[in-house]
Amino acid sequence: MPRERGEKVIATNRRARHEYNIEKTYEAGLVLTGTEVKSLRQGRANLSDGYAFIDGGEAWLDAVHIPEYSQGHWTNHSTKRVRKLLLHKDEIIKLSHATSAGGYTLIPLKLYFSDGHAKVEIAIAKGKHEWDKRQTLRERQDKREAERAMRSRNRMGD
Repeated sequence: MPRERGEKVIATNRRARHEYNIEKTYEAGLVLTGTEVKSLRQGRANLSDGYAFIDGGEAWLDAVHIPEYSQGHWTNHSTKRVRKLLLHKDEIIKLSHATSAGGYTLIPLKLYFSDGHAKVEIAIAKGKHEWDKRQTLRERQDKREAERAMRSRNRMGD
């Protein structure tokens, strides 16, 4: 029985939703060393440069920065090592087909503990063009202004 219950988010990749169109998400387990887990429990990680890839029928996570554990010594981990992802075989095949089709990549969106186990949410994503990013920002700003106008209009009616 796990000591912890629920979900505790450690890091999110906010830039990913701006840079990519997210198609589908998957939850994967992570193979970590002891000092990596302790460092994550302190709430420190950076997903902004991270990506995942399929190699030899296995899924891997690369360029995710987990800083060294402060109380660790010679057994400490390297900060940006390649880490294995734990996924079902059929999920790995789906991800492999999606990325080999071209234009799609695997990016980490969120790193968290779920019932005491380290998990990462990865997504099949397609990169946005510059005009797509501007359009998304414009839509978000228009929506915010419309909500603001509705709030002020409702206050005037009271």
